Amino acid sequence: MNEDSGALEEALGYAFRDRELLARALTHKSRAYEDGCERGHGDNEQLEFLGDSILGFVVSEALVLQFPEWPEGRLSRVKAHLVSARHLHEVAQQLRLGDHLLLGRGEELSGGRTKRGLLADALEALIAVMYLDGGMDRTRAFVQARIIGALTGDELVTDSATDYKSDLQQLAQSLHLPQPRYSIVEERGPEHAKTFLVEVRVGRDWSCRAEGLSKKTAGQRAARELLEKIAARES
Repeated sequence: MNEDSGALEEALGYAFRDRELLARALTHKSRAYEDGCERGHGDNEQLEFLGDSILGFVVSEALVLQFPEWPEGRLSRVKAHLVSARHLHEVAQQLRLGDHLLLGRGEELSGGRTKRGLLADALEALIAVMYLDGGMDRTRAFVQARIIGALTGDELVTDSATDYKSDLQQLAQSLHLPQPRYSIVEERGPEHAKTFLVEVRVGRDWSCRAEGLSKKTAGQRAARELLEKIAARES
């Protein structure tokens, strides 16, 4: 296993008692094959299967408890976003998970450390071994902190159910304004827990800034605020 696994544990906020479990969660099937393991042994595929189920349960539980008034359709949309490969990839990047993966030579040469599906799968495997090593309470805390985040209901809907960037683009076009331009104003915090400040501008007269745990989230929030500002002025 990567000798710098302590940095990963620090990013996760969890120290593993069983380090062989951690090593398996980080081992791609290409590496297990090169090491002479039989198919399904020594790699993280089974752990990914378990982690996927645990993640789905924990996210469903958290949403039902936090938003008891929401209908099933909204719960399903938000859950689909939170467990999606795109979102898990963003979380894995914040954790610098790719730096710690154990890959076969071919996968290494083909850029496996940055592949969306591979990183999302490894994060699910990590959730599984955290559960096996530390129990559900510790796993639930990690999922809440790093995958669900400290988001309000409105923010969850913003991140998952509505594309405010597209709405802003359409509004600008209908008002014969320049197309929105986005820029990263500032990045704050350590590599494994960054926040991003993004600014959106429409022409010279309209602009808004917003923060988020990812560039995408911050951009969506900035677009939402500018939409509301323009709509208020035009109404």
